[in-house]
Amino acid sequence: MLEILSLVAIGLALYTLNASRNSAQKLGEEVMRLKREVEALKAEGVTAPVGTTAAETAEAAPEEAAEEPAPADFASPWATAQATGTDEAGKGRSIFGGEPAVPAEAVVASEGADEAVATASAVPAAAAKPKESFESRIGARWAVWVGGIALALGGIFMVKYSIEAGLLSPAVRLSLAAVFGLVLMAVGEFVRRRTLPVIANAFQNAMIPGVLTAAGAITLFAVTYVSYEFYGYFGPLTAFVLLAAVSFATIGLSLLHGQALAGLGLLASLVTPALVATEEPSAWGLFGFLSVAWLATFAAARIRRWQVVPALANAGMALWAVLYLSEASTVAVVPLLFAMLVLALGHGVIWPGSITAEDVPPATGAASADPLDRLLAPPAVAVSLTGALALTFPALVLANAVPALPRADYGFAAIVMALAVLGALRGWAIYPALFSAIAAVVGVGAMVVGPGGLLFDDVSILAPPALDDTAALPLPVPVIAVVPVDLLLLLAVAYAAVGLAAVRLRMAGSSAFAALWSLIAPAVPFAILALSFLNFGNLSFDLKHGLLAVALGLAFLAAAEVFSRGRAEEDGPFIPQWALAAGGFAFLVLALHAMTDGLATTLGIAFLGTAAVFATRLRRWPVLPWLMAGAAAIVAGRIGWEPTIVGAANLSKTPVFNQLLAGYGIPAALLALSAFELRRWPGTQIRNLLQALASLFLLLTAAILVRHGMNGGVLDSSVPTLGEQSIYTLLVIGASAILMSLDLKSPSPVFRYGSMVVGGLSVLSILSAHFVGLNPYFTGELLGKWPFLDLLFVGYLLPGIAYGGLAFHARGRRPMPYVIMLALTGVALAFAWVTLSVRRYWHGEGIADWKGFLQPETYTYSVVWLLLGVLLLAVGSKFDSKSIRLASAGLVLIAVIKVFLVDMANLEGILRALSFIGLGAVLIGIGLFYQKILSGKSGTGEKAELNAEA
Repeated sequence: MLEILSLVAIGLALYTLNASRNSAQKLGEEVMRLKREVEALKAEGVTAPVGTTAAETAEAAPEEAAEEPAPADFASPWATAQATGTDEAGKGRSIFGGEPAVPAEAVVASEGADEAVATASAVPAAAAKPKESFESRIGARWAVWVGGIALALGGIFMVKYSIEAGLLSPAVRLSLAAVFGLVLMAVGEFVRRRTLPVIANAFQNAMIPGVLTAAGAITLFAVTYVSYEFYGYFGPLTAFVLLAAVSFATIGLSLLHGQALAGLGLLASLVTPALVATEEPSAWGLFGFLSVAWLATFAAARIRRWQVVPALANAGMALWAVLYLSEASTVAVVPLLFAMLVLALGHGVIWPGSITAEDVPPATGAASADPLDRLLAPPAVAVSLTGALALTFPALVLANAVPALPRADYGFAAIVMALAVLGALRGWAIYPALFSAIAAVVGVGAMVVGPGGLLFDDVSILAPPALDDTAALPLPVPVIAVVPVDLLLLLAVAYAAVGLAAVRLRMAGSSAFAALWSLIAPAVPFAILALSFLNFGNLSFDLKHGLLAVALGLAFLAAAEVFSRGRAEEDGPFIPQWALAAGGFAFLVLALHAMTDGLATTLGIAFLGTAAVFATRLRRWPVLPWLMAGAAAIVAGRIGWEPTIVGAANLSKTPVFNQLLAGYGIPAALLALSAFELRRWPGTQIRNLLQALASLFLLLTAAILVRHGMNGGVLDSSVPTLGEQSIYTLLVIGASAILMSLDLKSPSPVFRYGSMVVGGLSVLSILSAHFVGLNPYFTGELLGKWPFLDLLFVGYLLPGIAYGGLAFHARGRRPMPYVIMLALTGVALAFAWVTLSVRRYWHGEGIADWKGFLQPETYTYSVVWLLLGVLLLAVGSKFDSKSIRLASAGLVLIAVIKVFLVDMANLEGILRALSFIGLGAVLIGIGLFYQKILSGKSGTGEKAELNAEA
């Protein structure tokens, strides 16, 4: 069977060679005939009269050109013209199946004119590519590939047969196989030289010369490997050199035979180091060879404008780098770093190199007019994307190896900066720029949480044993691995410099790319500096991180000033201005955290935001007022992290006049001042936002001071309390008011429905927490020593007043059911405050239910409820609010029911009599009040405005 397959393979090779020679001869004769025909037509000067169609012009062609039949696949130019015609402008068609041919000259003849005017013809339109037939697919394409496979198998089977039969010695067999491979490559080159280029255009993926060359290359590669691995004819060095020579020769021949052969050579070069093993492997030899192979592949790709093979080369380099870092017993970082730098340099210089969008025509139709689409789909996108990934993955592996692997930190920093420089210098390098940012932030994060960072600062190893036997047993010795903080800071500075240079370089060519770099340039150094400070800096006072943050902040603000020169306000938003100014502000905030602590940091951030607002007097940058909003958000975050501002141990116990007044009140005052400063600012949104934030901070200041005062200077507790929940309730009410204010100034469905959703959630919180879960009557929580400024004031009266104000603000601006819900919630909170205050009067700080009720206490409830009902009636009449008047009626009804059911059963003597006397008097007074305010001047008319819904 093997003999038959071998003979078939040889027969196929001879047949392919003969067919290729005959085809080449026939095609050569056909092209020469067509060339003579075209020269004859030019010599005769055949022109088309005015109004003559393309078909009539074709009929006027010389008869000898039509009599001689042309092959079906390659028709004559006149037969093509008859089949396709020409357009109205007289554009010619391509001779070979729609490919552009030599432009035809159009001569326009005019009646009565003595001279003919020749006009230049336009570029001919490409004819639609005909669908390939089944016969062509099977006969011209698959037969070629199957034939190539058969040739390669034939060579392998010949060697196998000779081994089994013992006909020849191993050296002779391998020599014959090598000769067979060389013959296949020679035949491939011979066929290529005799074959016209038209075959390459018609059957690009089934070129016979390329298949023959590939079969020969595989044979030579196999022979070399077998000679080394199984017979030991070659040593490792010789085998490596021969395999590399075959690989490089294959890559070189791909320039003649196409991209598929380049892929074969690339694959051979990538597997060569894995096939040849040495007792002393050299990292320099490995990555030096891979770098040369990669450069050869990219050089060929540059010449032929390939994308698939260089993308595969990038993937192969990344795979080798990751495998080496993760699997090698001894890792040398410098050779790997050399290969990665070669990778970055090759992308910037060789391929894609200096290519632009104009150098590569779009694949389909015209290029997109959207700058973002052009940015995300640059020329040779597959090459740049895979190249960026090939550099990113080894960089991240190196970052994870710090500090266990020597020089891994420097290798990581060098690769990141190489990616950043590549992204800055080339207009197509969007993906190197993006992945440099990702690798920098993720890599530094991996370094600071690894050994030597916060998560592993207690790593220890055993000390070496003592030399004498009497020594004590070895004790664990702590080892703190040091992450190079100075290198991280240097990386932040270098990245900032490259980022600013990139913004300057890209502004002239691509505004979208410049905008992207303006976002990356401050973000990446800020992340690196912040991670370094939080993990390795002195959180109380760190001069190194603080001064560097100040320098970078001023640098980015200066860059925003430089790049904004010459731009008018009407030019629209300028993203570099926004990004660089915000980045500079962020660095200054980080400097405050590094060089100050506690209250000074909070106030410094608020003053910094105010300074940005007042800077609008010098520069009318739209970003400056929004920096104050960012400062308020940071202050709010600090308050959420540490409500005491200075720490619970350092918080003064003096009521009102303590650090809380400054920490909460001064930012509120500065927000109000900033809103006033922006009273003439063209945009109203930021002014309204600052006003709402000022209101929220003022409300929060009042709540926090009350809680501090009523708890004896203790602000927070791990056990949930009513005071803590009250602060949350006030915050939610303030948020609802802020959203409503924003909606009134800048209508938005988000603000409109968001304010109502927040208000509804706060009402649910009141019902569940204030009335049931955290009610001091049920929990027994002490109310505080101060009779009025106590827990009841914060938990019930203050939220009740806030709900009343919110309901008043929402009148006419929100649906009536929502307004009634807010008003009734405020009334319910006021009722709870009055009721629980009565119980506090009779029982002191503790009002728990287990204490029962006193007879005077029961009577007091009736009196207070009736008075509260009268007060609500007056308020509802004052503000024309029917909902409050109805709440008053309901409260009076509750008092009446209590008097008749509770007081009658529990009160005795004078208290029972007084209860009923007071109830009757109040009810008569309420009746007289209603008769007075609801009567018209005639005594019968109703005042419609008092009965109106509120």
